[in-house]
Amino acid sequence: MKALATLTIAVSTAAFGQVIDPFYAGSYTYSDLGAVPGLPPQAGGLTLLAGTNNTLLIGGNANTAGGAIYAVGVSRDSSGHINAFTGTATLHIEAPYNDGGIVYGPGGVLFASRWPVNELAQYRPGSTTPDRIIDLAALGVASSNAAIQFVPSTYSGAGRMKLGSWSGGQFYDATYEPDGAGTFTITSVTQTATLSGGPEGFAYVPTGSPLFGGPTLIVSEYTAGNVAVYDVDANGDPIESSRRNFITGLTGAEGAFIDPLTGDFIFSTFGGGNRVIVVQGFIPTPGTLTLACGAGLLALRRRR
Repeated sequence: MKALATLTIAVSTAAFGQVIDPFYAGSYTYSDLGAVPGLPPQAGGLTLLAGTNNTLLIGGNANTAGGAIYAVGVSRDSSGHINAFTGTATLHIEAPYNDGGIVYGPGGVLFASRWPVNELAQYRPGSTTPDRIIDLAALGVASSNAAIQFVPSTYSGAGRMKLGSWSGGQFYDATYEPDGAGTFTITSVTQTATLSGGPEGFAYVPTGSPLFGGPTLIVSEYTAGNVAVYDVDANGDPIESSRRNFITGLTGAEGAFIDPLTGDFIFSTFGGGNRVIVVQGFIPTPGTLTLACGAGLLALRRRR
């Protein structure tokens, strides 16, 4: 069971010893927000609640039948970066077996990977239980799917669905289409890479971010305790030989999310304190709205 693996790692690793790789350390910094108040361990993936800038969704009781996705308020500093939790976590939706992949997709549907049952859940806007669950084993996905992401609009291959399995690291391109009920059918799955380190959540680095010369995937490596980055091809698939470390010394790196307001990379840890860590230095996607706080006023400013 993954929880037991986390305990073993935690005992043998110095607590909270994460370090940004020297190549990136001059341009990127991190802040450790600690554990989400009131969130049941173990923490799963995370994203912002659709339509909000100050409510974080994050999995709790991850990998278990009693798993759920919780909502917690967040505050932002004068530059718009998330810097603290406000209040305590509250139950948002039922999400049994939630894992590193929690992401909004087309039509505002929330997708959630389900480990170890190798499934993908979909929630229409407003739903509190899954509206559709897809058996990924039947499509050839190795046990078990742990992560899902969509290629962003600024990348070649925009809109393509990507899936990842833990612990084997199989990475897939999936084709999908509307099913007529507000959710989606996956029509085919093709393995395009095998990633090392026991990948969980992954996201795409905002275009133009310092020291990233081209399209890049950033991956939370649960088993290795790292965050790694990969160059990607025209379809948004990682090039295995391009892997390099971004952060090392973690315990149980889990979710992966890019804050659209700031470009910050935000990830969770399953075990290892069940923390949320914010990495600054990335560039927000052009056209997104960023917070401008000052003189007691809160305004929105469009990035150009």
